[in-house]
Amino acid sequence: MSQIPDIKKWYISNFETFENSLNGGSLKPIHQVRKEAIADFSKLNFPTTHDEDWRFTNITPLLKHDFISGERIKLKHKEIKNFLFKKISDNLLVFVNGHYAPEFSKSKNLPEEIKPGSLADEIEKGSEIVDKYLGKYANCKTQIFTALSTAFTQDGAFIYVPDNLIVDVPINILFITATGGKKILSQPRNLFVVGKNSQISIVERYVTLDDGIYFTNVVSEIVAGENSIVNHIKIQEEGLNAFHVSRTEIDQEKNSNFTSYSISLGGEISRNDVNSKFNDEGGECTLNGLYLLTGSQLYDTHSLVDHAKPHCTSHENYKGILDDNSRGVFNGKVIVRKDAQKTNAFQENKNIILSDNALVDTKPQLEIFADDVKCSHGATVGQLDEDSLFYLKSRGIGEDKARSILIHAFASDVIKSIKIEPVKNYLEEILERRFNKEIS
Repeated sequence: MSQIPDIKKWYISNFETFENSLNGGSLKPIHQVRKEAIADFSKLNFPTTHDEDWRFTNITPLLKHDFISGERIKLKHKEIKNFLFKKISDNLLVFVNGHYAPEFSKSKNLPEEIKPGSLADEIEKGSEIVDKYLGKYANCKTQIFTALSTAFTQDGAFIYVPDNLIVDVPINILFITATGGKKILSQPRNLFVVGKNSQISIVERYVTLDDGIYFTNVVSEIVAGENSIVNHIKIQEEGLNAFHVSRTEIDQEKNSNFTSYSISLGGEISRNDVNSKFNDEGGECTLNGLYLLTGSQLYDTHSLVDHAKPHCTSHENYKGILDDNSRGVFNGKVIVRKDAQKTNAFQENKNIILSDNALVDTKPQLEIFADDVKCSHGATVGQLDEDSLFYLKSRGIGEDKARSILIHAFASDVIKSIKIEPVKNYLEEILERRFNKEIS
């Protein structure tokens, strides 16, 4: 870990180059946010296993590389078509190496008030929405990767839904990395603002065209206005040589309803932080997650649901399936503040281990400072249920096939409630390919 100071100097020195490349962009209000973030970055340290929130996740392999910002490159349609969901690709935002690709992006059958597009374009236009919300929820002072993202904020997905609008078709966001043999750093910065009494579904997907070494450092800020309904699906399918660090901050206003699905399939090391805060009464938050790990993959998810106001409900359900030498980490925290009476919070993490060498460290937490609440949590780590396996075998099903059926059923429990059929079907197909192979 002795080279960490050199890595910090590498990023700090690159900030000056980045700043000079902005030309007139350095005069925008957002640039003051960038400069404050690089100052925070210089004061922070990259986490080690001595830090409580990172004690099971050794990021030394990530810090061995000098990543360079991804260049804007042109792709052909045939290179992205396999990443498009059938029947729901009419509303699509595509980013290549972190840069908006308007030639592939499109919008159809959306209310004209909806503004899906590029954050860079909104910054250039001097968007009041960007100035009001960007950087207000993802705090840079305690998390070095957030500070790094904020300092180099340039582009990402921007979605603004004004008050009283129901968007009944999902908006798809596709982030593609094409390394071309280079060690690419891609830092999408996403901002989704959903107004009062509005509704939207967003599908956020990360993929790669090659098996190169690269680093995706993404920060998403989501504002769910009063009485809004926001459905968010994040699918991480990056290469097995990739590193993925993600932070999602959700601001929930009165009676808002936020549902999240976080599906992690790729990456050598993946870290996923999801934090939601109730800022008024009557809110609901549902966090679902599924991670499928093989080889030597490491996946770490940290979640925080902050019940800062009374009469709110949260439900969290994360499941993991681990094989070979993979490792999973789950740390879910629910805080119930002193005045947050009538809180209802449930949290669960279940894991199936398919190999003697796979490991899971799980830590669900409740911090309760109110007395009139209903809260529970639980975690399990184990192998397939022997009684269920015996039952299937007693019905004439071979052992390998019986194991596949049980694994598929375990994982499918998370994704079966996804309301976007093409996305749900695609994830079911992945489960079929991985676990329900016909045994001859």
